[in-house]
Amino acid sequence: MWPNSLAVYCGASASGPPAHAAAARSLGRLLADEGVTLVYGGAKSGLMGQISDATLAAGGSVCGVIPDFLDAVERTHEGVSELVRVDSMHARKRVMTERADAFCILPGGIGTLDEVFEAITWGQLGLHAKPLVFLDCDGYWDPLYRLLLSMGEAGYLRVAPKAIFQSVSQPEEVLPALRARRAEPSASHLERS
Repeated sequence: MWPNSLAVYCGASASGPPAHAAAARSLGRLLADEGVTLVYGGAKSGLMGQISDATLAAGGSVCGVIPDFLDAVERTHEGVSELVRVDSMHARKRVMTERADAFCILPGGIGTLDEVFEAITWGQLGLHAKPLVFLDCDGYWDPLYRLLLSMGEAGYLRVAPKAIFQSVSQPEEVLPALRARRAEPSASHLERS
């Protein structure tokens, strides 16, 4: 059942709220239960470590993609099913996009925003047509939604924000939301607002 693989972008910092870590662990277990390979940034720390460890503990498959220079910073997870080492952040995002059928965004920092905006930009340019969903348990991403709406209202988005992404509040809603989005005939990321 689709998706076969899911790219999850999230923080490597261990200082986030416990609810975010719980959501990451829950999503990891769900991915394993559904046979969906987790494709993520390859770190053992923060939400990245939480989701990868939970997926592995539940018997799932995990593909970590990490630039060599981040070994010391993000603590590379050597215990994943497959570890892909790359030479740059750009290569990490490219490999994750190539290996994933869809995207899920959990809380994170600047690096997560970089990944999100590249996925959105590539979708708008027609470089992929993969659905993107935010797992937003506590309104963490509300400021970003407001910014995107403001950009659309000002005429700076080529598509309506609702064509770019969707948001869910519970881990168990992620895969159904992605599947529903994929089934929509008008779910193109190039849909005009």
